Amino acid sequence: MSDDSDDGFRFAPDGTPFDDDEGGGAGDGRSTGGWLGLGVLAVVGLGLAFFLRPWLHGIVMGLYTTPELVIAAVVAGVVFVVVRGRVPGQAARSFAFAAGTVALFGAVVIGSTYGAAALGQITVADASERAELPTANADHPRIVPRAVANRYASNSLQTSRFKATGGDVTVVDNTTYWSYALSPDGTRNRYLEKQNGTVLVNMEQQGKSVRVVEGEMDAGIGMAVTDAYTWRLHKSGPYLVDYHDPFMIVEDGQQYIAVPYTEPVFGFRLPVPFTRPSWGGVALIDADGEIQHLSPEEAQANEVLRNQRLYPFELARQQVAATRYRNGIVNTLPVVGAHREEIELAPLPGEGNRQPFLTRTDEGLTYFVAAEPFGETQGLREVWTVDPRTGKFERFRTGDGSTLVGPRKAADFVRQAARTTDWSRFDPTEPIPTVIDGSLYWQLRVVPNDASGISYVAFVNADSTDVLEAETTDEITKIVRGETDALDNATGDGAGTEREPDIVIEKRNEDGEVVERLLVFDNESVTIQRGNATTNTTDSG
Repeated sequence: MSDDSDDGFRFAPDGTPFDDDEGGGAGDGRSTGGWLGLGVLAVVGLGLAFFLRPWLHGIVMGLYTTPELVIAAVVAGVVFVVVRGRVPGQAARSFAFAAGTVALFGAVVIGSTYGAAALGQITVADASERAELPTANADHPRIVPRAVANRYASNSLQTSRFKATGGDVTVVDNTTYWSYALSPDGTRNRYLEKQNGTVLVNMEQQGKSVRVVEGEMDAGIGMAVTDAYTWRLHKSGPYLVDYHDPFMIVEDGQQYIAVPYTEPVFGFRLPVPFTRPSWGGVALIDADGEIQHLSPEEAQANEVLRNQRLYPFELARQQVAATRYRNGIVNTLPVVGAHREEIELAPLPGEGNRQPFLTRTDEGLTYFVAAEPFGETQGLREVWTVDPRTGKFERFRTGDGSTLVGPRKAADFVRQAARTTDWSRFDPTEPIPTVIDGSLYWQLRVVPNDASGISYVAFVNADSTDVLEAETTDEITKIVRGETDALDNATGDGAGTEREPDIVIEKRNEDGEVVERLLVFDNESVTIQRGNATTNTTDSG
């Protein structure tokens, strides 16, 4: 029989012949249409991605600021090529995947460490040394902690459609406030309502003082899709930057949203590239949704921003934390590292806020960041000050023989001084460095666990550990001002003045011994219950 391999036909597995020219020739119309369809889909996909780029910003920035991913991909590719000819296909792919995973993890760890080390070493090199810290501004004391301000802001609203969102420091008419966006509350309202104002909580008064500035924002906080301020920022550019937490500004009765941002700076150190953040500028959004993208110099000259902080809060924190690498990466490693001059940000008592703390001093607005020596010690090693308008870093260093206590230990002295306070119900919080007459104090607020108010403010001398207590704005101002009659109330050895309670309730055992005491102070009340029945309620003060 003749060989029918030349008859122009091939046979499918089921025996059905088909023509070689059908469904696969180079000039086949369906093939051309397929490529055209893929091209159309690609164009549509790119257009859609471009339109939705605000939602893709996190992914894009994650890839853009992690150049070490390229190293991981190259390693995986090289491994695959090397083993492809020696190992079966599936095994080669598995081996390449494992190698790529290990390379990715190693490259990201090394790259992030290099980036932090570069950031810390640049911060130390550019910082100035200072012999003493700036004196606190007694006319503008920082009194209300963030957790309490959150409660004040929330409890002051009389609407079910909006809520107080955020919580950042702003200056209005030369008074320092905690500012909140009056943003839509609930899914429906996020899509259909606009931000309807700004809530301002006075930081400089011991009691509750809340002000609401009404007015819609065309692009605001808590709004959805194209009305969200983040959507507008990523649409108007710059795109390859990290926008930090927004805060509200009220200037001449007009509302604005200010958003500091950082941009990556690329570097390379064998074997990987890396990035570190740097201050890029400030975006300023007005009530009509118009956006100005301002460089640091333009932001400093802007009239609306003339009394506000500009430098990103988180960047200042990152920079001080990164100075632990001032003597190299090896110095900080476990086991082999000597930890020479290594510092760490001081852990803080209480909840609701982190360093840096923004206060007003005789030098103007100032960020404070306190650092302790690395390890178990709780003494004060350094206090960094940052100009929140220019980003200038300065460092105050204690001597090797210094006995200054840090913020954690200061909280312990507050507890020791107020021995009659029920510390299961109260917390010392937000230890702010406060310089009074050349001496460093830690200013802590003692607040109930539910942050419903401020019981009193305690000042702990970082050197002597003497404790001063103040209950009113006037008393706090006197202490910050350094008036003698207030300072003379301190007692030594870490013990402060004990406040006299209005009511003392003692619980005794069957032998008549006191096993527990409850002290009730002014404006507090106590309820006595038998089982589930309330039998008596006593008010104090």
